[in-house]
Amino acid sequence: MSEAIPGAKEHIDAARKLAATIDDIPADTTLLPIASVGVIGAGTMGGGITMNFLTAGIPVTIVEMTQEALDRGVATMAKNYENTVKRGKMEAADAQAAMGRLTPSLDFGALADADLIIEAVYESMDVKKDVFGKLDKVAKSGAILASNTSYLDVNEIAAATSRPEAVLGMHFFSPANVMKLLEVVRGAKTGAAQLATVMALSVKIGKVPVVSGVCHGFIGNRMLSPRQAQALALIMEGANYWDVDEALLEFGFPMGPWQMADLAGLDIGWHRDPARIESVRDALCAAGRWGQKTKKGFYDYDDNRQRTPSDEVKAVIAQFAAKEGKPQRAIDKDEIRERLLYSMISEGALILDEGISQRASDIDTVWLNGYGWPAWTGGPMFWADHIGLDTVVAGLKKHGLPVAPLLERKAAAGEKFNA
Repeated sequence: MSEAIPGAKEHIDAARKLAATIDDIPADTTLLPIASVGVIGAGTMGGGITMNFLTAGIPVTIVEMTQEALDRGVATMAKNYENTVKRGKMEAADAQAAMGRLTPSLDFGALADADLIIEAVYESMDVKKDVFGKLDKVAKSGAILASNTSYLDVNEIAAATSRPEAVLGMHFFSPANVMKLLEVVRGAKTGAAQLATVMALSVKIGKVPVVSGVCHGFIGNRMLSPRQAQALALIMEGANYWDVDEALLEFGFPMGPWQMADLAGLDIGWHRDPARIESVRDALCAAGRWGQKTKKGFYDYDDNRQRTPSDEVKAVIAQFAAKEGKPQRAIDKDEIRERLLYSMISEGALILDEGISQRASDIDTVWLNGYGWPAWTGGPMFWADHIGLDTVVAGLKKHGLPVAPLLERKAAAGEKFNA
């Protein structure tokens, strides 16, 4: 399945260049000077985000609530740089200089002089609004205020300040010091200069920036949602969960949805009550199957993180399917792929129609750089063009899945997403 689609490489290169441009903002917009950055939160994300700027020569003040959390975050960054040097990817002197640009602090007021402040705290609207309310009082006039949210409404966050034009989203992907994609989320009131500045800065720190409008999950996570829903529906109808993963591995993804869940940790977002079992995930968490970190999630893992399917998990899934009265049947990998991938294309069409993404090629850039979509296809929307939008529509209808109006219109007219 991995012979490159004709023109895929050229499309990827062109799409990446185009993604850095903003249709309605002049190319000669005056950028704001960014001489120093503030980061709130020294956890995995905050530390990773900070390293991007330190490596690019930009000083960072990182703020935490407790000395212990601050020390832990700084130690992790130092260790990451040490490992980079060991792998021969960086000179020891450069790593030392990068760490020398870091100012750790427990004082929120230490952010007063930063030109850009990025919040990387817990993914809760109440917590983020509280942080931005405080930032509004501390940050200097003209500073850009960014949230590293992966789902939440940037307009609601901006409304917690008296300067919504200064607020936008900077959705980094984990590990933030490695992953290339950066979704730059444009709020309803985000200023042109602020947006243009962050897009240019993103390239300077080695990222591939893509502009997204405000919606739940932005471009990438929003398209991931229907795929995950289909992955769950398939295992309830009788598909083996490892076949669901294998279908995507054969297509060229680095991992399937259930492997990805194990890697992220099944306990993320779990309500922590072992007596309350309302889903397969609840049942697995209650049994201590939290993913790779506990050596068992959907799969059992050995010391080398090699996975094998679990009879215990198979029984849990069968139990839930029976409880929901789902008749079981054999499901082949073609159906699995169609349901997972075509539902994503349809969601991508909605994202385009709503103006959340500027262009179809931006969606391709998001999925190629942040989610491991296989490069041989040119990205989800380019691949859809290649197999024919009428094929995608027919597949969705065959499986009783919703078809986005834009997808239906373009298929009927014989058009493509990427003109």
